[in-house]
Amino acid sequence: MSSSIVAIYPGTFDPITLGHEDIVRRASRLFGRVIVAVAKAHHKKTLFDVTERCELVTQALADCGNVSAVPFDGLVVDFARQQGAQVMVRGLRSVTDFDYEFQLAGMNQRLAPDIETLFLNTSALQQCVTSTLVREIGMLGGDVKQFVSASVHARLLHKLGRQG
Repeated sequence: MSSSIVAIYPGTFDPITLGHEDIVRRASRLFGRVIVAVAKAHHKKTLFDVTERCELVTQALADCGNVSAVPFDGLVVDFARQQGAQVMVRGLRSVTDFDYEFQLAGMNQRLAPDIETLFLNTSALQQCVTSTLVREIGMLGGDVKQFVSASVHARLLHKLGRQG
């Protein structure tokens, strides 16, 4: 682990899943500080507002002392610079993700050549998990316990007006 390197892991995290947690935990072993950059996401209709999403991230990753959740708006490279980050971590589940993420990484490199993008593959168990699917399954009454941490599960059930 390099104690001087700050990494950001940007996303909407609506809600944070075990797949996200896996990426953050692995990144926290590689870098001195990991900032989970929670996008305000004005272009998406989110279930949780940005403050709630930051709280969910903080609760789910409370055991990771070098991880924090910070909301951001605007260009992720601008946020990365403001935070002093040298690395942007991105998770990959599939070839489809790679194609999209590769394009983003190329654009971010053009905008901020001083910030490296690091791709981490999602663990095999989490490859099918997306926040969108977790929300949809939860809204339709399905059990999402296996896809999110216990604290996130409880908040999700509460938000959906269901009992655990």
